[in-house]
Amino acid sequence: MLKNFPRYPLTFGPTPIEKLDRLTEHLGDRVEIYVKREDCNSGLSFGGNKLRKLEYIIPDAIASGADTLVSVGGVQSNHTRMVAAVAAKIGMKCLLIQESWVPGVDANYDRVGNILISRLMGAEVRLVDAGFDMGASESLERAVEDVKQQGGRPYKIPAGASEHRFGGLGYVGFASELRDQERQLGFVFDFIVVCTVTGSTQAGMVVGLSKDGRQRNVIGIDASGIPEKARAEVLKIAKRTQRLVDPSISIQAGDVVLFDDYAYPHYGVPSADTVRAIRLCAQLEGIVTDPVYEGKSMQGLIDLVQTGYFPDRSKVLFVHLGGGPAINSYSNAFYTP
Repeated sequence: MLKNFPRYPLTFGPTPIEKLDRLTEHLGDRVEIYVKREDCNSGLSFGGNKLRKLEYIIPDAIASGADTLVSVGGVQSNHTRMVAAVAAKIGMKCLLIQESWVPGVDANYDRVGNILISRLMGAEVRLVDAGFDMGASESLERAVEDVKQQGGRPYKIPAGASEHRFGGLGYVGFASELRDQERQLGFVFDFIVVCTVTGSTQAGMVVGLSKDGRQRNVIGIDASGIPEKARAEVLKIAKRTQRLVDPSISIQAGDVVLFDDYAYPHYGVPSADTVRAIRLCAQLEGIVTDPVYEGKSMQGLIDLVQTGYFPDRSKVLFVHLGGGPAINSYSNAFYTP
């Protein structure tokens, strides 16, 4: 489905799939739980799902003649961390707008975790007082104009790379990779659980898995706190991506399955239930999930298993999208005297 789109390799290759035996047993052995380790997909700055997207965006940035990647996210954005790493890798400058999306943060929130790594990679980081929103960012547009006024050649990458026209392609490729791995494993996963905020990760999966009629087996777990907007974004990006890769595919509103029960109390703020899910996964499997994204999707996975959403003997794949460095900025949530 992607043969007509250039790809700049930034990842190691297919990410590993492993069974979570202890978590499966802890949750009653009713379903088999596996994880696909997108958090281990690259040696670039701790990796993560944004790299799959950037692999299809960077060729366009290079072809444009740009010398500066410009992007936006929250202060602890995984996406901006990866944009900074990729800019360093390909020899471009990088300007990052870090907006104040999360309330009630730790005192060192803007000095550790993802933002520390972005600074380490040489990115120029600007802190901007602007709340969380998945729409257009005025501060991003101003940053692009600033680069132009200084004689630079900016290339704009929206938050999460999702609004970019190629933002969904990486997870169309993910679906093809998963099919190859399922053939090797000798079985097909009944459900794929993934965190959703800006939308292009789930959208790409929906398009890629629609090839074999499995798009509604992708179970999105909303972490945005504005689920109707998230659902609309996934559908919009999926339709746009579908038109790019295969106009014969039809994507419908019902193809976007999104659970909105786990994002509370606010985007980027973990609930007590999220913290418990993070601790459980860490203590049973040694896997770190973050308080913003993967902790909430892990909470959702655990709850859906416990409440019987998945039929007995289902094989459920949790897609770990990365984000571990952000946990360092949430010391108060995990402090135990």
